[in-house]
Amino acid sequence: MTESKAIPGDDGSAATAPLGGGAGKIRKIAINTGGGDAPGLNAVIRAIVLSALHRGWSVMGIEHGYGGLLSDDPGRVIPLGSDDVRGITHRGGTILGTTNRSDPFAWPVRLPDGSIEERDRSGEVIESFRRHGIDALIAIGGDGSLHLAHRLSKRGLPVVGVPKTIDNDLCGTSLTFGFLTAVETATDAIGKLHSTAESHRRVMVVEVMGRHAGWIALYGGLAGSADVILIPEIPFDIERVCDKIREREAAGRDFSIVCVAEGATPAGGEMVTKTVHGGADDQERLGGLGDLVAREIARRTGKETRSLTLGHLQRGGTPTSYDRVISLRFGAAAARCVARGRFGTMVALDPPHVRAIPLAEALARPKVVPVDGDIVMTAQALGVSLGD
Repeated sequence: MTESKAIPGDDGSAATAPLGGGAGKIRKIAINTGGGDAPGLNAVIRAIVLSALHRGWSVMGIEHGYGGLLSDDPGRVIPLGSDDVRGITHRGGTILGTTNRSDPFAWPVRLPDGSIEERDRSGEVIESFRRHGIDALIAIGGDGSLHLAHRLSKRGLPVVGVPKTIDNDLCGTSLTFGFLTAVETATDAIGKLHSTAESHRRVMVVEVMGRHAGWIALYGGLAGSADVILIPEIPFDIERVCDKIREREAAGRDFSIVCVAEGATPAGGEMVTKTVHGGADDQERLGGLGDLVAREIARRTGKETRSLTLGHLQRGGTPTSYDRVISLRFGAAAARCVARGRFGTMVALDPPHVRAIPLAEALARPKVVPVDGDIVMTAQALGVSLGD
């Protein structure tokens, strides 16, 4: 099937012909993976490497985000051949390693007194690319990593982005790879909790990831037949949540399942965060809402209530068949973008096609659940409480 035309670039030029075609002056490309890991990363890497080798290019893998380019160890920019990517499509994680602390524009440097100072080392990154003879970068990441790639692109680095996040919150693409595997993990967990909830006549509260978007909670909650789904896009009233539990109790359904997105907020309240320890410093991260909701449900209804936070389970494990295929499609499409000189873009799924859209468009705003959309209306039609 012929790929669809790319969206015009930032320079306002006309849309390009379908992706595919000659390699031009490209001889060597590089790949890096940044931010949180997601199922399908290795499949993207494999598709890029094999697509590049087919065109006669050599491929370098940059380890740990941009860290490999700023390391004194030359082994952190490694050649990738067909043997290096054999048998990795089904593997979780990334063979290149990843980090969410490799911002070259604010690189942490430890001073002699032990304090940390942030320095702009982006120029060193670009110089390192030149030193390694790299003609283009394919950056695989979510909004944070792709913002860095976009800034480097504006400084002249030829970049193509690939949308990676289990949160599914990047604009311009129908789906990000890793999302549906995370949903499958959430669905499986919710399904398994039904039996113990019913056996003990309990309320089970499941907290899932998603940051400021409710895609995982809504998809996983619907697929797992949750009774209440709380998402960031719809502020919730805890009393309405308890009303749903009481309603089920009155109907002889003496257990309930509540699926909570980590970024959901009570009406008039704020998102719940917790301190994460480790590394150079402590950080405040979203999380902990599930415990708070469970305690409040128990207090208001008298029902025995338990909470479970899935956390990083949603990032790991074998990608689903769909995520494998879309990851391979994204990787091959990214190589075609490089071949056609479509830099400063991100590959995006616009079913049934993969398009190239400007990075600036992909990063303009987060993609959140539309509160008047079909999936919300489906939840409402099924009698699921959204806490509103």
